Amino acid sequence: MKQQILIINGGSTFDTYDEYLSDLKNLELDFERLGRKGWKSWLKTELEETFDIIIPKMPNPNNAKYNEWKIWFEKLLPFLRDNIVLIGHSLGGIFLVKYLSENDFPKKIRATYLIAPPYDDKNSEYSLNDFVLPKNLKKLSTQGGNVFIYHSEDDPVVTFIDAKKYKEQLPRAKLYVFKDREHFNQEEFPELLENIKKLS
Repeated sequence: MKQQILIINGGSTFDTYDEYLSDLKNLELDFERLGRKGWKSWLKTELEETFDIIIPKMPNPNNAKYNEWKIWFEKLLPFLRDNIVLIGHSLGGIFLVKYLSENDFPKKIRATYLIAPPYDDKNSEYSLNDFVLPKNLKKLSTQGGNVFIYHSEDDPVVTFIDAKKYKEQLPRAKLYVFKDREHFNQEEFPELLENIKKLS
């Protein structure tokens, strides 16, 4: 039976519905990116012979609410197996950190990859609404397996300060620092691929 990899994508949050509507109206559409699948689909293609890749569509990612994501995530738990690999990008990263810091995960986790996860919104123009971390992330460090953090110093969405905050809270985590990947909205992610291959 193949080892599983579960990938939680990012999203946006807003403090009010009016702010969400305003963002929809003012958002500049990047038409060229509409047809692109990005590194998550690429990773699935690269690993599907040896891994079962699960990429669930989380509820309303354009105006995400933590409790909605939690309900949906917990519907997946009965289908997951031991030694699962968890990957969270951006808001998906802070979701995994929050969930694994506040809840007992029913399966053994082999590794947790956090790709440009926000820690808080103190240094950001973006709100995290109810995606607020507890003060202590100890439970994540004990049940999250090997924890890896990927962050780029030129990230325009989540400042690099957040990566440093995670490293302080999770001193055993391995931090991979990039200089020119921005928010990892790229077509391929060879460094992540090689790291996952080393696990198996």
